[in-house]
Amino acid sequence: MPIGAMSALITPFKNGKIDTQAYEYLIKRQIQYGMDACVPAGTTGESATMSHNEHKECIEIAVQTCKNTGIKVLAGAGSNNTTEAIELAQFAEKCGADAILSVAPYYNKPTQEGIFRHYKAIADSVNIPMMLYNVPSRTGCNIEVETAIKLFKEVKNIYAIKEASGLLDRAYTLINMQDEERENNQDSNSKFHVLSGDDALNHGILCYGGSGVVSVTGNIFPKDIAQLCHLAMQQKNHESLAISNKLYAINKVLFFESNPIPIKAAMFLQGLIPTLEYRLPLCEPSKECMKLIEQTLQNYEVQK
Repeated sequence: MPIGAMSALITPFKNGKIDTQAYEYLIKRQIQYGMDACVPAGTTGESATMSHNEHKECIEIAVQTCKNTGIKVLAGAGSNNTTEAIELAQFAEKCGADAILSVAPYYNKPTQEGIFRHYKAIADSVNIPMMLYNVPSRTGCNIEVETAIKLFKEVKNIYAIKEASGLLDRAYTLINMQDEERENNQDSNSKFHVLSGDDALNHGILCYGGSGVVSVTGNIFPKDIAQLCHLAMQQKNHESLAISNKLYAINKVLFFESNPIPIKAAMFLQGLIPTLEYRLPLCEPSKECMKLIEQTLQNYEVQK
């Protein structure tokens, strides 16, 4: 089951198509700098505007590139259409992904019962582990703590949640609630893993007992994110806090405009991707945003 340090990969485009060579390079860079897993075809990868064939292509490249390296693949398999999410999940399993990550169904605004049934249907369609993804500011849909815990308890292959609500106390509640349940149930040795999906809160969630991060910043600074995560999980809080403080400015800038607009621009400026292309309705950063990214990057050394 993928836990630890991982990046929600951007998808580089060239002339309107996936730049497969650049994509493979980015994944190899994740491996080189000590990440535990990579996340292809997630929302940072602009999955909402990719075709199903492109989505599958990203997963295939990640699986092949990570083969025999020790780094796991947590494949994006999210949709607001349960049937489509099931198709993507089953493809990821067939392709050889280690697990799937599925964003909460956006726009539809289902009830908590609808969310439960959506995730149960996806998880039941595959045998590999599944991570929930809660990001209500983007989806308009919140996976309530009780629903997340219920899914973990009742669906055998749901093992984790990527928590990106921006609320540190929610992550603490998720971690603490399951700890209390384990104390009351001596037969339960399983753990519902809570991972940070908000780079600004990485250190806090890890220190509360989080099991890792799914990072945007890790696209450009995988070494720092890997070290921060591993040190914090070893309870070396002083050392991990120093890295967290170092990344504070870039974490803030990378969400100045909607993700993944700033992170792709930052990577282009540093020569990590050869072209700066987005899928509409996303477009290039404003002049103000680009200037801020350029100024902030002057304070960092980006390793190629």
